[in-house]
Amino acid sequence: MPSNLLAPLFFIRSLRMLDLSWNYINGQIPSLGFGNLSNLVHLDLSGNSINGQIPALGLGNLSNLVHLDLSWNEFIGSIPLQLFQLKYLQYLDLISNRLSGELPGEIGNLTKLQQLSLGSNKFSNAIPSSISYLRELELLDLSDNALSMEIPTHIGNLSNLSSLRLRMNKLTGGIPASMQKLNKLDSLDLEGNLLTGEIPFWLFDFKDLQELHLGGNNLSWRNNSMKIVPKCMLSELSLRSCDLKGEIPEWISTQTTLFFLDLSMNQLSGSLPTALFPSSQLSILVLSHNNFSGELPENIGDAELLRILMLDRNNFSGPIPQSISQNSNLLILDLSRNRLSGNIFPVFDSQAHLLYVDFSSNQFSGEVPTTFPPNIQTLALGSNKFSGALPSNLTKLRNLQRLELQDNNISGELPNSLLQISYLQVLNLRNNYLQGSIPKTFSNLQNLRILDLSSNNLTREIPIEFVNNLTGMIEAPPNQTSQTSVSFTSETFVTEFAVNELIVNWKKSKQGLSSHNIDMYFLLDLSNNQLSSEIPATLGALKALKMLNLSYNKLSGKIPAHLSNLQNVEGLDLSHNKLSGHIPTAFIKLQQLTTLDVSNNKLTGRIPVGGQMNTMADPNFYANNSGLCGFQIHVPCPEDLPPAPKLQEHDNKEEPWILQEAVGIGYPVGFLLTIGIIFLAGYFNPSPPSNSRRPRRHHPHQLIRQRI
Repeated sequence: MPSNLLAPLFFIRSLRMLDLSWNYINGQIPSLGFGNLSNLVHLDLSGNSINGQIPALGLGNLSNLVHLDLSWNEFIGSIPLQLFQLKYLQYLDLISNRLSGELPGEIGNLTKLQQLSLGSNKFSNAIPSSISYLRELELLDLSDNALSMEIPTHIGNLSNLSSLRLRMNKLTGGIPASMQKLNKLDSLDLEGNLLTGEIPFWLFDFKDLQELHLGGNNLSWRNNSMKIVPKCMLSELSLRSCDLKGEIPEWISTQTTLFFLDLSMNQLSGSLPTALFPSSQLSILVLSHNNFSGELPENIGDAELLRILMLDRNNFSGPIPQSISQNSNLLILDLSRNRLSGNIFPVFDSQAHLLYVDFSSNQFSGEVPTTFPPNIQTLALGSNKFSGALPSNLTKLRNLQRLELQDNNISGELPNSLLQISYLQVLNLRNNYLQGSIPKTFSNLQNLRILDLSSNNLTREIPIEFVNNLTGMIEAPPNQTSQTSVSFTSETFVTEFAVNELIVNWKKSKQGLSSHNIDMYFLLDLSNNQLSSEIPATLGALKALKMLNLSYNKLSGKIPAHLSNLQNVEGLDLSHNKLSGHIPTAFIKLQQLTTLDVSNNKLTGRIPVGGQMNTMADPNFYANNSGLCGFQIHVPCPEDLPPAPKLQEHDNKEEPWILQEAVGIGYPVGFLLTIGIIFLAGYFNPSPPSNSRRPRRHHPHQLIRQRI
């Protein structure tokens, strides 16, 4: 509903309460409209799509306002200073907008304020010390911003404060000792900041404290062996990444009302205490990233309300207790990256609510288990020792979106029955012993976005029909999401548990795709098999693909020019095949391309020039081809070389005549020159010319010698 439709309301000057929350109102609030409603006491515009800046003049005139809720909209800019002149205001909620800038010192003018909620915006810099003037304040929520510097010491003056939420900021320093004076505190959330120092034990002296979240900082637990006796009874406790060592502190087992416990990313060791599970309240237990060992306790199924159990990245061993299947409320079960073993698995009831199971990176063996409820969405069983063929009754898991069976010993052929799991988005069968051909019916998996069949023994051609109905790879579906994280909401906080990364071969190396953005990726990996024949041109229709890997096969023929239609592809690997011909010049249209590998083929001709192809300049990605050339590999193409010097045609024809003439002329000329030289040198002397001098007379003896 456009915001200008609110105009008639601005003439009802007697209005004292106006609630327009969650009505799909969009657009900007008229700057002066609300200013006419000077008698307004309660104004709620939350849960709409109102944008632009908060109107300073309009709301600033509501001098009688007590309750103002503008949360869950799209307001931008800073908070207008006029709002801090509303001296009767008791409730101000601006959560989940796009407000930014510093929190002004004028915030201290709202001395009657009882609830101040500014979370999930973009406020920065320090928390103003003037906030200590709000002596009536009961709830202060500044979470999920970019606030920095230390928590103001004067915050201890807020003697009526019962809930303090500063999570997910950039606050530094320690927990102020002045907070000991907040004796009415029942909820303290400092999660996800940059706080340092030791966790003060006086926090456990607050008798009313129920929720304590200190995880994700650089805080440390002073002494695990020190005995503490909390005066409080906690329902929520997060000490994630707080340098806890040794066994779980004994005092935690005294907190029998706990329904949320996060001790992950510490150095806790020993076995899992059986005392944790008879709890009738425990709903979330997160002990990931520790050094726990031994077998899982048999009474693990006694926690009937348990919804999230994350014990991954420890050293647990032995089988999975059968009792765990008794918990029908369980949503997430993560036992990955342990040393668990066995080939018998808990059998879950078909009515169980289990959505996510991760047993990957253990030592399980036997056939692939299918003893899970049909509503399961993610089943991760990779990196174990499962063997045999893929079970046909996998199809009973009809809501499965993510199936991971990579790095096992699974054999046999790919069953056609897999196409019955129509919601499947991720199928990872990498590094097994699968054989036979790729079923044409795989094209019926219309939601498939990630398919990894690499490192198997698949043979024959890539079926042309393979891509006909893979609409999930042809065009990225809008707003499609898979079960990659689970949000848990209590009355005081919302927290999200991300599932494990999906490991794929991405751009020549194994990388993990985060659960937060896995929906952005579209991959097809058929590498390291025995596939033959030509690359189907129809693969070019998979325009959503970000990575296509066909390397290490026996593919032949030319590279289809239609692959240039993969407009989103970032990585294209065709190496180690028997491909021939040219690299298609149309590849210059691949504007997102960052990695292209065509090495170890039989390609010839010029490497295309233009677009991203100019950046594909690593010679290793073109190596071992029979005749590629181009600036990318520093090999000039024949047509780029300067032409060799050539003699004119008529010169070649006249050459014999010239030689004959030279010889004919050279001999007489040379003879005459020789005679001339001899003449000049005196070797040839005719009769001396007559002169007036008389001839010299010879001595008689000389004359006789000459004659002799």
